[in-house]
Amino acid sequence: MGLRTMKWDEWIELDNHYLKFHADKARRIAERGLKCCRTAPEAFDGAMELLEEFCNYLPERYPTLYRKTPDGMDNLATGESFNISERPLFEDPMQMAARMVQDDLAIMFEKSDGQYYLLAGSILLAGFWRLEDKWQMPLSEIHTSGDVPGFKQKLEKAMLNFFRRLQPNSPVLRNNYFIQVDDNLAWSDSIGPEDDDHIGWNTAAKNKAIENHWFRSERQSLRRLPRSGGVVFTIRTYFHPIIEIAQQPYVPGRLASAIRSWGDDVARYKGRERYQDVLLEYLDARHQEQLDAGLDVSKEDDERSYPY
Repeated sequence: MGLRTMKWDEWIELDNHYLKFHADKARRIAERGLKCCRTAPEAFDGAMELLEEFCNYLPERYPTLYRKTPDGMDNLATGESFNISERPLFEDPMQMAARMVQDDLAIMFEKSDGQYYLLAGSILLAGFWRLEDKWQMPLSEIHTSGDVPGFKQKLEKAMLNFFRRLQPNSPVLRNNYFIQVDDNLAWSDSIGPEDDDHIGWNTAAKNKAIENHWFRSERQSLRRLPRSGGVVFTIRTYFHPIIEIAQQPYVPGRLASAIRSWGDDVARYKGRERYQDVLLEYLDARHQEQLDAGLDVSKEDDERSYPY
């Protein structure tokens, strides 16, 4: 699962792309509404708890961007004022939470069968998956329906046990990465139209020019909400052109090695067959250029940092 301990001041990360993410989310909310943001009635208290957590955390962590108010919080960068006290709430609580941060958000809740179900979410910039496809599914089905490699054989039992043991004071982080062959942060239209019933890598054009290749990394945090018991996922996406990240020392060689190391199931899941020829040729050439310029591969571990 690749989990590591999360320090509390690392929960929500903001950067200089914040306003673009905010605008993209607002546009997606207006265009797609409940397809991207919704809260099941039984999850309302947990979603409200997340809003309360944000209204406490964000002004303390980023005092130049947020200001706590008696009814919630002001966003000083966008001019928005969030009132989380009024009833009925101005909008769905997960939709409101989406406007506060760059992350996509999901909350899983345990039911009487011991399974955790996706009952609240704002999934606006996910690229490859849709909230409506996973809505109210248990954790195991979310992963099996998405053909996550090795889930049944290696991950299912460990993940369920982890969810049951997770404590409010022990949040964790994990990262993953994908290659994308278009520049659309919100939805990778290379795998098909977002509202199409049949989407997948088989629809993507093969070996597009390297300028169309993007590195997509997700930084996910998991923590249990103390009052409702829901498990919150924050999913923060970093999205950069391959030709940009390949300028960094060691990156082209490291990324090429990682892509070649994928087993057949992971390669299918990540669509390698559709881009490997162009991408690996480019990465190998950039790696050789770095070696020719004097790159010392013996020092790579000293400079290693995720996700590059």
